[in-house]
Amino acid sequence: MLDVQKIRKDFPILNREVNGKPLVYFDNAATSQTPQVVIDAIVDYYSNYNANIHRGVHTLSQEATDAYEIARKKIQKHFNARHAHEIILTSGTTHSINIVATGFTTLLSEGDEIIVSALEHHSNIVPWQMLCERTGAVLKVIPMNEEGALQMDVYYQLLSEKTKLVFTNHISNALGTINPIEDIIKKAHDVGAAVLIDGAQSCPHIKPDVQSLDVDFYVASAHKLCGPTGVGLLYGKEEWLNKLPPYQGGGEMIDQVTFEKTTYAGLPHKFEAGTPNICGGIAFGVALDYMNSIGFEAIAAYENELLVYGTKKLLEIEGLKIYGTSKNKTSVISFNLEDIHPYDVGSIVDKLGVAVRTGHHCAQPIMDFYKIPGTIRASFSFYNTKEEIDVLVASIKKAKMMLS
Repeated sequence: MLDVQKIRKDFPILNREVNGKPLVYFDNAATSQTPQVVIDAIVDYYSNYNANIHRGVHTLSQEATDAYEIARKKIQKHFNARHAHEIILTSGTTHSINIVATGFTTLLSEGDEIIVSALEHHSNIVPWQMLCERTGAVLKVIPMNEEGALQMDVYYQLLSEKTKLVFTNHISNALGTINPIEDIIKKAHDVGAAVLIDGAQSCPHIKPDVQSLDVDFYVASAHKLCGPTGVGLLYGKEEWLNKLPPYQGGGEMIDQVTFEKTTYAGLPHKFEAGTPNICGGIAFGVALDYMNSIGFEAIAAYENELLVYGTKKLLEIEGLKIYGTSKNKTSVISFNLEDIHPYDVGSIVDKLGVAVRTGHHCAQPIMDFYKIPGTIRASFSFYNTKEEIDVLVASIKKAKMMLS
């Protein structure tokens, strides 16, 4: 059992008001809030040992390097990667996906096939479309059904010896659907294809084990995990990372540089050109420590309580429709009110102190499937309460009364 009131004291922003009302923050799928311990780690870095890493012999540089590499090992342990050098620190999920998509330019030929799901964020669609334009590879799509779940029978039919790469999210940011990635990975491997899983939305709720999953690439962002923005990770199996060329050229990713030829550093530095987000990487490690201290099983159980409660309460509102009703989903509820535009509802509930996300959530193909402009999305975290859901429901009812 979580002591939610105690946990809430760890997050200073939860004490503020918005438009004269206590903040109710239900936009966690976009960015989670930051606990004081992570904020303190950021302040400590800039106050006490701010220096560039890996290059200096002076004390501050050594301290910063040690802290950064300790954070990498924390991330390795959290995701159960075999080696610390399989963890590439990036600016976030989008950056991580682009590293792999760009690298596969050298590995694909015209007529090769790559498979994406219909539930993807634009960040897991556009880079692969660009890859197809560069290589002549063919992009195929696993369709979804009305419940917001993937049609796995169609996926099995799409797989062939031409399939070189499969990529899907672990959890849909727009609908909360939990995809059957174990099956997706196994079936892809059966035809010799590599698999990339976008874990941006799953990592706040689930503790993935990349070795158990046998996944080739797994990507995520710190700011979904109570960490800072501007930092994330690319996990890749060592053999795959060695196959991919460097994504950027610059300092740190080199072995030897001459005007005739440059040789590249080994992993992970091969993919970490330039000065990284040192403070962000260190704070990412602290954020994982914080969430692990609470426990992901407890987090998942409590957030499921919020999902069940919120779904029940919202469906009591006449004319409200929920999109994404898969049996396997996490604490995200996307919904609309009859013919009222979601933006109008979002604007009104904001005046009542409630933060929800409105629009297509960077998942426009999903909205096109449902033939809607977007949804109102309420996404819950372990520091939210059922009382806050009651405030959300009351604000939605008021918005409906004002806009009907």
